[in-house]
Amino acid sequence: MNFDDKIIIAADAVIHPADLTETFIRSSGPGGQNVNKVATAVQLRFDARNAAGLSDRVRERTIRLAGQRATKEGIVVIEAGRFRTQEQNRADARARLTALVARAAEPPPPPRKKTKPSKGAVERRLKSKAGRSTVKKLRGRVDGE
Repeated sequence: MNFDDKIIIAADAVIHPADLTETFIRSSGPGGQNVNKVATAVQLRFDARNAAGLSDRVRERTIRLAGQRATKEGIVVIEAGRFRTQEQNRADARARLTALVARAAEPPPPPRKKTKPSKGAVERRLKSKAGRSTVKKLRGRVDGE
């Protein structure tokens, strides 16, 4: 995977390399003594609010779906430190960002169609309610006449 190419997710969702910033930090994961010396984890920052390749709908949904990973300025921060090499962590961070934007680019679900219960269902419900009412009325005190 070439890291300088733009990532095309949908017609209204394209991630340009200029919108991405990568910082390498020390990982807390596996690596033995190497983990204290080498910065293998990546912190990927994606400026979603100012990204030219996103439509307004996708931009807002991306920020909303990012949740805690989005800053107030609309920058999505993804940290990847699962692997021992920088390249694997870079690929992992970009894959996670791509999945997030792809979820945001999905079309909204079709509107719900309003339905009514059938006449028979309404009648059955009312009949069962009347039956329960009768049963409960019969549980009252018995007059000693």
